[in-house]
Amino acid sequence: MHGPFNRGGGRKPMGEINVVPFIDVMLVLLVIFMITAPMMTQGVQVDLPQVTSEPIESTDDSDPIIATVDREGRFYLSIGEDDQSPISLDEIADRVIILLERRPGTPVLVKGHKDVGYGAVVTLMSTLQVAGVSNVGLISEPPGGEG
Repeated sequence: MHGPFNRGGGRKPMGEINVVPFIDVMLVLLVIFMITAPMMTQGVQVDLPQVTSEPIESTDDSDPIIATVDREGRFYLSIGEDDQSPISLDEIADRVIILLERRPGTPVLVKGHKDVGYGAVVTLMSTLQVAGVSNVGLISEPPGGEG
């Protein structure tokens, strides 16, 4: 007898789990976390720690190039002298390019006033990077020092 209720032939029960729906759910969750994770870290206010660090030992006797941002966001560039007239970011880039062509390997340091906006320091560092500076040091005061 080969009727519809005959259990004798054909198919065996399937013993595997279908994981395709599980993979679909995991991909949706991955996309959701990829979109929301960057939003969770923006706008967080933090107090940066004050730490004591050792001064960097200079390997050569040349004066470093020091780019400075003051409290009002004006930019300065000094190379061993005390020339304290504000200059534009374009002038800083041009002067740094010339100085690094004359003396390759000269250390470049950034000094920013403690009350200046973070964006001004980042803009200065970006300008130095465009000028060909690959390694920038930051000048800081030890805790309790006058800024």
